[in-house]
Amino acid sequence: MTTPAAPSVLSFPPSEAVQRVLRTSLRVQQPQSSGDLVSLAMGEPDFDTPQQVRDAAAQALQDGHTHYSPLLGEPALRDALSVKIGALLGSSVSTSDVLITQGGTAGLAAAILGTVNPGDKVVIPDPTYSLYADLVSMAGGTIVPVPLAEDLHWDLEALAGALEGAKMFVFCNPSNPTGIVHSRAELEALAGLVAGTDILVLSDEAYSDLVYTPEPFTSALEIEGLAGRTIYCQTFSKSYAMTGWRVGYLWGPADVIAAAARVHNTFNGSMNTAVQLAALTALQTCGPDIERMHASYKGRRELMHNGLKDIPGLTVSSPEGAFYLFPKYDADLPAAEVVAHLRTHGVAVRPGSEFGRNGEFHLRLSYAASAEAIATGVERLAAGFAALKQ
Repeated sequence: MTTPAAPSVLSFPPSEAVQRVLRTSLRVQQPQSSGDLVSLAMGEPDFDTPQQVRDAAAQALQDGHTHYSPLLGEPALRDALSVKIGALLGSSVSTSDVLITQGGTAGLAAAILGTVNPGDKVVIPDPTYSLYADLVSMAGGTIVPVPLAEDLHWDLEALAGALEGAKMFVFCNPSNPTGIVHSRAELEALAGLVAGTDILVLSDEAYSDLVYTPEPFTSALEIEGLAGRTIYCQTFSKSYAMTGWRVGYLWGPADVIAAAARVHNTFNGSMNTAVQLAALTALQTCGPDIERMHASYKGRRELMHNGLKDIPGLTVSSPEGAFYLFPKYDADLPAAEVVAHLRTHGVAVRPGSEFGRNGEFHLRLSYAASAEAIATGVERLAAGFAALKQ
């Protein structure tokens, strides 16, 4: 009797686009607090979504808003957002140039994949939010990282050289991971660097309501010299404590938004209707909730900043915005090893190297955790660094 041949094992390698991301990505998943582990790693508000927003979603479902939404988004939400964007610009905005996206993440993806061709140079600060580089890799673009200055703001001289021949400059303001806020003067300087070029500027302003500087926050949309080239990316996740709802939006030059919409519609299709109506309620009613959360973050920021300043071997960054601190440590160990060591002391943080080569020897901590978690986490951090010096 003939024994049947064993079935061959087929191989299905990922596409070259995926392989590019796998080769270069610095992104890692960090844990939430659990058991005896206190996590200061999560960039997510610990507040519940305001009650009226949850009620609006439930009411929308009860009212039968369970069908496909228009591909660009619900007209009422886009109308309201066009008014908000127009207030920043100081001029009217066409609703047709507003695209509702599957969170800010999908907005960034749509903007980059809709405009960047293989070989295009895309300039990003280093360190910065690591998703930008992954999306540029997926598009086949060439990533040009630019080291920050010692104070974690832009090194304008280095940035000027990097922007030569670039297709796009991508940045977040306020910044993840550094927690700094780029001032009006910095944005005006950027406008001077891109003047006379066709460089696109993608401004991710997810944390724009979480600013603690004496001067008010300045959006890239308010800078006249950046007009006509700025893609504005926003999300409801941070300001409104709506991370799990996945609602974001884009605005920019009409042809860019049309290309981004084609990408988003192909990948994501239409957005959840009831969630968009809940986002409209957030936009219309959550001003007091934003102020309440801002005040709480401000207290937590001071608690973390003051605690970290007392730890020998740490140089603490200026906490200007978002809900992050980016201290530099003096131990001669890679950030990933320091993070692993700190886990043994019961505290989770992110390695600065996750955000770029120049984030090495830094840690990213989030004060979007409870005051109790911050106090305990900082104590454990201090114990962990003390143990490194023994």
